[in-house]
Amino acid sequence: MTEFLVKHFVKDYEHVEKVSVRTAYGVLASIVGIFCNVFLFVVKFAVGLVAHSVSVMADAFNNLSDAGSSIISFVGVKMAEKPADEDHPFGHGRIEYIAALVVSFIVLEVGFTFFKDSLGKIRTPQEINFRMISVVILLLSIGVKLWLGLFNRKLGEKIDSKVMKAVFADSMGDVLATTSTVVSLVLFSLTGINVDGIVGVGVALVVMWAGVGIAKDTLEPLIGEAVDPEVYQKIKHFVEKYDGIEGTHDLIVHNYGPNRSMASIHAEVPNNVDIETSHEVIDRIERDAVEELGIFLVVHMDPIETKNPEVLQIREDAYQVMKETDPACSLHDFRVVHGKDRINLIFDMVVPREYDEEKKNDVKARFCDTMKQKDGRYEFVITMEHSFVAEEKEEE
Repeated sequence: MTEFLVKHFVKDYEHVEKVSVRTAYGVLASIVGIFCNVFLFVVKFAVGLVAHSVSVMADAFNNLSDAGSSIISFVGVKMAEKPADEDHPFGHGRIEYIAALVVSFIVLEVGFTFFKDSLGKIRTPQEINFRMISVVILLLSIGVKLWLGLFNRKLGEKIDSKVMKAVFADSMGDVLATTSTVVSLVLFSLTGINVDGIVGVGVALVVMWAGVGIAKDTLEPLIGEAVDPEVYQKIKHFVEKYDGIEGTHDLIVHNYGPNRSMASIHAEVPNNVDIETSHEVIDRIERDAVEELGIFLVVHMDPIETKNPEVLQIREDAYQVMKETDPACSLHDFRVVHGKDRINLIFDMVVPREYDEEKKNDVKARFCDTMKQKDGRYEFVITMEHSFVAEEKEEE
């Protein structure tokens, strides 16, 4: 069904890097979400009235809020499609994140409202009218929300949309909530025990948790995230494949909305190559990055020694000492300046962000002591800095 909808309603659906195609995916997901959630609201609200069940009606209004959320998402996706203008030179892509943030507050508000109603239901329980048709309809609801969640996850993976992935998580929460409602109805029919209010609290907590999750996922790119390790490797390999580039470091990526990024990176070039030759390579990299990666990339040149065997050996010694001192740290921008009685080693040392000043000073001191054992003339000019790349998460 997902492939059918995509092929029939998303023109040029395979080229997900295009803003227009990505927008079409977002519109499709929003319209399908509106239709499914309005349908579920009508059905569940009717069942809740008949069964006098606050948990069922809580679930129904959760679906209504989901429909409202889909409408906001639709508006947000369409507004995010607007091209750059004089006041917004990087486009309007972040509106999609803002729309998702609004959705998260709606979800939280609905969850909190029914949390209060469910507490009241616990204090003053009302009789539940069990009907098999209610259970059947709620089971149908579980099936619809499960499909809707998987639908959003698949589309979200295609276009790398955090909003759609959040909708998937929200839908899975709805599946859990409705399942709990069915359990409470069946339990009442079998035992006469009314746990409707308690289950309603559970439903409300699930809804609020989903709202918190959506807010977290949308706030991160608005505040500014560390560079994803996969994105880092992709840009690093792209730049380093060009002749005349010896290595890269200091990658920073600014997110201006999905598929709208600006980045800067330092590229190491041989110091014995004419600067105009290296600059021509850099220009080509920046032009190709826009076409091939869809990223506005600014490349800074760092000239490095590639011929002098003495400098190369000192640099190799320094890298090895750093690895032995603390494998979590690294060096770059390494230069050697010979003086009359000293040899200045000038470089940047990248340390984990969680290191405090004492820890950083300890690593620096141990590194310098070890290097001085190799040559007492070494003096150090070290700039301590942090990486902008997120740590890779270990697979469980």
